[in-house]
Amino acid sequence: MSIIRDIALAPSGERKIEWVRRNCPLLRSLEEDFKKTRPFEGKTIALSVHLEAKTAYLCRVLAAGGAVMHVTGSNPLSTQDDVAAALASRGLNVYAWHGATPEEYEAHLRAALSHHANIIIDDGGDLVHMLHTELTDELPYVIGGCEETTTGISRLNAMAREGKLRFPMVKVNNADCKHLFDNRYGTGQSVWDGINRTTNLIVAGKTVVVAGYGWCGKGVSMRAKGQGAKVIVTEIDPVRAIEAVMDGFEVMPMIDAAAEGDIFVTVTGCCGVIGEEAFLRMKEGAVLCNAGHFDVEIDMKRLREIAEDAQEMRNNIMGYTLPNGKHIYVLAEGRLVNLAAGDGHPAEIMDMSFAIQALSAKYLVENEGKLSELLIDVPREVDIEVAERKLAFLGKRIDSLTPEQEAYLNSSSV
Repeated sequence: MSIIRDIALAPSGERKIEWVRRNCPLLRSLEEDFKKTRPFEGKTIALSVHLEAKTAYLCRVLAAGGAVMHVTGSNPLSTQDDVAAALASRGLNVYAWHGATPEEYEAHLRAALSHHANIIIDDGGDLVHMLHTELTDELPYVIGGCEETTTGISRLNAMAREGKLRFPMVKVNNADCKHLFDNRYGTGQSVWDGINRTTNLIVAGKTVVVAGYGWCGKGVSMRAKGQGAKVIVTEIDPVRAIEAVMDGFEVMPMIDAAAEGDIFVTVTGCCGVIGEEAFLRMKEGAVLCNAGHFDVEIDMKRLREIAEDAQEMRNNIMGYTLPNGKHIYVLAEGRLVNLAAGDGHPAEIMDMSFAIQALSAKYLVENEGKLSELLIDVPREVDIEVAERKLAFLGKRIDSLTPEQEAYLNSSSV
């Protein structure tokens, strides 16, 4: 029995999913393959990913392969109720609604995990964490899982170091066909889509501060520059800081950048990146948002404590009056701005990421009981298969080595 807001919303969600299907040729091809081969026959998959149309289509692709799907969201504000209804109307088990309280969100996770899942598909690590702390009776049924995000892999690394991880996890985020495209181009475009549609303010001529220069931060910075902004990057990694400098951006500590920025975007995966001291140094009207997985990068708790007044300025924008009389504005409650205030990454980008997810889940089933490592890189052949299919759908061709070239490259006498 699904737990959703309103099944009557299904027709709207169905239109969204159909649009995604038309623009995801990789997933379409896998859906056709899976219908024939049924790689997940007899298997149950629990999935916690931002529940919007791209995720919904991934769920249908996995179901086409024989999987019994139990689906929930990975963020209380990113679930789209019409999409959840569309999935439920086709017989998938869905436990999610937009704006869930923390208690409701945990109940939805618990519901998704309470059906002896064999494969876990996680986004941020909440399913894996709950299995290891609260629902340990479900652990014996798990073959393995796939993790979508940098943040989730950080949590997995910590669990592995502490000897707590109990089943293999594929690090989907680390695949080339995921992070090089999803994190850079997907985050870069979708973050600015969320900011632009929410604020209706110009970016050109303003100063944008990007906290973190990983692949997501690179994408956000690139797109800000493309819209005519001056970009300042804040970092803790000296190598990435040099990259940012050589990419043409200013680099400085957050406390210095706070006085210069008009728009702030956090993309670090860490907590307390923008705190009280930075708030009080900001310009009148500064706009703040987060593009990291959890809502801890902007210290919202402290901002609410020091603010003398708070009021909603327009949908997804909360204005705070600081003790110094200035006003700053936070988008989407400090949660993921591209999903809480937008539609997430473009369909063509998620086509690649979710193809990696589907093929990684298939790899786990095919290798049940054979995997000795707990943290597993996406097999290179999976990356290559996705890249080759994507190139073909793009109508592009590339060179290949001749036998003579292969012999040359493999010879020690070069």
